[in-house]
Order: sequence, then structure tokens, then C-alpha cells
Amino acid sequence: MRHPFKVVIVTGVPGVGKTTVLSRLAEIARERGTRVKIVNYGTYMLETALKEGLVEDRDQLRRLPLRKQLDLQRLAARRIIEDSMEDLGGDDTLIVDTHALVRTSAGYWPGLPRHVLDELKPDMIAVIEASPEEVLARQERDKGRYRADIGGVEGIRRLMENARAASLASAVFYASTVAIIHNREGDPGAAAEELYKYIENL
Repeated sequence: MRHPFKVVIVTGVPGVGKTTVLSRLAEIARERGTRVKIVNYGTYMLETALKEGLVEDRDQLRRLPLRKQLDLQRLAARRIIEDSMEDLGGDDTLIVDTHALVRTSAGYWPGLPRHVLDELKPDMIAVIEASPEEVLARQERDKGRYRADIGGVEGIRRLMENARAASLASAVFYASTVAIIHNREGDPGAAAEELYKYIENL
């Protein structure tokens, strides 16, 4: 039911600040002598898709045919665990940065379906949230990514609500705990500290 190391999946809609929170979490772990490995699920998918000539950038992933995305999902999850088996031991934690739900041209698509969970076997799914207004402002500041198709404040609010529900549904398969963490503007350290405490208690 579990890997030798702890597995924590961290989800959140684009622009919620996951990367910043996880960067601060890595600092906290180093300061306290805790070994964590943080990987980005999308990066693993992107590397495979680039090798196959399917996309030119990360934002094109969610516009691929869904059956192709399924293949990439499975390969990415397997590679993450294979790589982590070489690096992590029993007291260590693997943190997977991903999305619980992806908005595609064919509708919402689960980022954590059963075949992914069977590979990752998560101990916990953490949902990073912020107000839709804050998320929109962060998206607009990030000029390096295309996110206009996600929608305005109401579109973000609906995506966040559905993503939380998707995380809770995914947790059922491996009896994973679910942590809801609010990332307030200007204080990612507080969100990182809260996440660290949840991980300590696993």
C-alpha cells in the first residue's frame, strides 16, 4: 500500500503559488535536517512529450488528445517512483507538484486518476489554495505561461472548487490524508510551515 519513503502530492490551480510554497518548504526541510525530494509531474510529462515531438512547450500538454495524455501520465508516474527509489530512504519524503484537475478542450480531466495513484501510492494529498482574485493577479504577472483559457475570477473559483473535490475523491483509493492549505498573498512561508507540520505527522 505504500513506498518505503513518504509520498506527498501537492496540488493547486495554476497561479496559486505552489512553486513558491514548495521552494520555502525545501528551505525549512534543510534547516531542520529533513530530507525531501520535490519533483514536478508536468516536467516529467513534458520531457517525454518533447522526446516524442508531441509538444513544444508545457502549456501544449493539456491540449494533446486525452488518450496520448493518459500514456504520458502513466510513464511520468512510473519514472518519478523509479528515480526516487534510487535517492530516498525510509525517513525521507517525496513531494510531487501537480494538478488534481486539468481544464482541457474536452472538459475537465483528472490529474490523479487511479493508474497514477497506483504508481505513486500517496500518503497525503495537499491542496494549496488562495482567493480567486489573488490567483488571477498572479497569473497575469506570470508572462512566461499561457493561462487565458482558464478563465477569470469565476472560472478560477469553479476550477478550485472542482479541484478540491477531485483531490478528496483521489484520496479514497489509498486512504491518503487531505490537507487544505491557504497560501495568503505575501506569506508563502506560513503555508510552507503548515505543510511541513502535516508531513511531520504522517
